[in-house]
Amino acid sequence: MLDLYTDDYYMNEALKEAAKALERDEVPVGAVVVANKRIIARAHNQTEQLTDSTAHAEMLAMTAAAHALGSKYLDECTLYVTLEPCVMCAGGLHWVQLQRLVFGAADAQRGYRLMKAPVLHPRTEVTTGVREAECKGLLLDFFKRIREKR
Repeated sequence: MLDLYTDDYYMNEALKEAAKALERDEVPVGAVVVANKRIIARAHNQTEQLTDSTAHAEMLAMTAAAHALGSKYLDECTLYVTLEPCVMCAGGLHWVQLQRLVFGAADAQRGYRLMKAPVLHPRTEVTTGVREAECKGLLLDFFKRIREKR
């Protein structure tokens, strides 16, 4: 059993969200937002389901967290997400002034770290590689399955 209130525990919860996306033939990315050691928002990719290219797990989680807090700022929150956010999502994280970002797998093709200029809010702390193998494995299996269907 996983210890509560650890990065490992919360990333496991994000992985559960990613599994929901996988069940719906969405790119398996999941996210949870934590405030005061409590999950206040959960989301997974829904771009296909909602026919909305912006319906990334991070964007949906930010919106849900803001509603839960009654604030447009998440400056006392941590976002756990299974894949490195893209530039769009990182821009959103900048605007909500996220306190901390924790992600599992790096995204060498679309991740925000490909940008030369800083994208996240200057006070946002970043932790990478939490449960990386599991996060990456879900994505690799998904894209392998897609290629096999063609």
